[in-house]
Amino acid sequence: MIDLTRLNNTSFTLNAELIETVEEVPDTVITLTTGKKIFVKESRQTVKNLVLLYKQEVFRKIL
Repeated sequence: MIDLTRLNNTSFTLNAELIETVEEVPDTVITLTTGKKIFVKESRQTVKNLVLLYKQEVFRKIL
């Protein structure tokens, strides 16, 4: 799970496993595997880094 901020400044937690694509057009748009689109304040690179940190944490617990 990663913490993000909607364009209206509300924080929320997203299941990173549901992310299909992340685009900057110019706002950052996350498309989920369900087809839902979420607009966030964080940059594409920040979202990518948060997902990588989440995955590292998950795999560290498995190994």
